[in-house]
Order: sequence, then C-alpha cells, then structure tokens
Amino acid sequence: MRRTLRLLAATAALPFLAGPSLANMVYVSNEKDNTVTVVDSKSMEVVKTLEVGQRPRGITISQDGKFVYVCASDDDTVEIIDTASGEIVGSLPSGPDPELFVLSPDGKKLYIANEDDNLVTVIDIESKNVIAEIPVGVEPEGMGVSPDGKTIVNTSETTNMAHFINTDTHEITDNVLVDSRPRFAQFKPDGSEVWVSAEVGGTVSVIDNAKREVTHKITFEIQGLRSEQIQPVGIRITADGKKAYVALGPANRVAVVNAETYEVEKYILVGQRVWQLAFTPDGKNIISTNGLSNDITFIDTATDEPIKSVTVGQLPWGVVVAPN
Repeated sequence: MRRTLRLLAATAALPFLAGPSLANMVYVSNEKDNTVTVVDSKSMEVVKTLEVGQRPRGITISQDGKFVYVCASDDDTVEIIDTASGEIVGSLPSGPDPELFVLSPDGKKLYIANEDDNLVTVIDIESKNVIAEIPVGVEPEGMGVSPDGKTIVNTSETTNMAHFINTDTHEITDNVLVDSRPRFAQFKPDGSEVWVSAEVGGTVSVIDNAKREVTHKITFEIQGLRSEQIQPVGIRITADGKKAYVALGPANRVAVVNAETYEVEKYILVGQRVWQLAFTPDGKNIISTNGLSNDITFIDTATDEPIKSVTVGQLPWGVVVAPN
C-alpha cells in the first residue's frame, strides 16, 4: 500500500488532483487494510489510495462532491475526506460502531446505524452536532431515506424489522417484519416502495411506503448453488424505477430484477462476496464491491454484462461515485 502511495505521489500530473476530473471518481472503502481506494470511472484505473481510520465500511459523498464521509467503525467516528486534497479534514460524532449511513436529500444530515448500541444517530453536518439518538431494534444496519426526506428506514439484523422513522419528530411510526438478517434498505426513486434485503433469509421484501406492508417477496435461484450461498445485501434501483440490482454476497453474482414485475431477469457473475453497489452519475455503469477477491467490477447497465474488474484494497466494503 505504501509503495503505491509513493509511486502515485511521484506522478507529476495526477488526474485525481485536477479539479474537473474529480467528477465521477469512485471511492471504495477497504474494511481490512484501513484505506479508501480512488478509481477513475472513465479509465477504470486506480489513481490514489488514502489511509483512513480503522475498519472503514459505510461511505457516501456530499452533493457538491467536495467531501467524502466514511464510517471508521472501530474508531467510533465518521471521517471527512477533502476530495481535492485526499486528506482527512475533520470528523463527525457517529456514536459507537457506525456501520452504514445515508445522507439526507438536502445534504444537511447524516443518519447513522450504530450496531452496538441499537441506535440511529442523526448528525447535523454543518455544526457537527448530534441532533437525535433514536432507539431501534437489535443490531441496526441498513439505512434508507425517502426522496422527499420525510422518512428514513432502518433495518435491524436481529429483530428482523424495517423501522420507519419520521425525520421531523425522530419517532418510529411503523415496524415491518421482514426475513432474517435484513442488511439494506433502498427507496424507489418515486418514493412508492422500499426494498429490504435479507441476507440469511435470502430474499428482498418490497414494502409499500403508503401502506407500510410487504407487497412482494423476491427470491433467487442459481443453478449449482445452495440456497444458503445466496445472500442478498446491497440494492440499487435505476433512476427510472424500472430495474433493480441486488448484490448476492457469496453467490458472487449481482441479480438484475425487473422492478415492475419483480421477476429476476439475469445473474451477473462478478468477483467473490459481492457486498455493495453504486451507479455512475450517468447511470451507464453500476459498480460492485467484491470483498474476498479484493476488487470492484464495472457493469454495463445497457447490456448487464461485466466490463472490467479493478483490484483495490483488502476486503472492499462500500462504494460511492462523485457527482458530475
């Protein structure tokens, strides 16, 4: 890792350091070696490796692309990275063991799942203050926010529930039972549904956001694999709401789901232990983090075929792409 840093630092004209080229940069949190890998989404090449806190997992970026936020889980903090310099320029009080978070649509608040304390912590980014701590179920992990910013959804792995929380009152309004070990929550772009993955249950529950009840259950079958190897985790839905991608963990595949019929249309073979996903801003590619093969895979969303895998750090966990 240090050799990579020295080599890159010696390069006179790093594209990473040029202002306009910061758009579309891919940031990957590497859980095992305490780094964030920066990849150019155009060339699909690594341009920089950043050293961060211990056990980085959840990662997101400000709407203007100036700051990356990363959960340093074992340091009990959220670190702030300046994307222009690649330096850590501050931190946010995250609560204990932050694992996954979501940024509010207006970019002003972070909603953080604190797995050890069974809390969702709400942070005001500008003041760096804790606004609220919301008790939820046991082992909270997944965090989703509605497009209008009025509702957040937290998933609790042991309670097996999706908790709907009003962002004005910071109170739970509804609890929806899903399958075993829910790991991720993703709203449809129109806010009509929330998709919740169940890692051990092997399903994705589609929850009607108005009725707050499960209306569809998506299951997965891959020839030659045992059902326990198919473990849904990360979910992303296209901007038009017509197609969803689901990372299937040790199945080493990303499922392509018709988001209107809820039928699985394809399985894309990528790297080992597929964990999280992120679209490029133009929606032409989706990127998977493959933890055990220590790489990420670029997938063409028009053909749903893998384009290229890029080696990053050890145990890549989260991924986010800078806006245009």
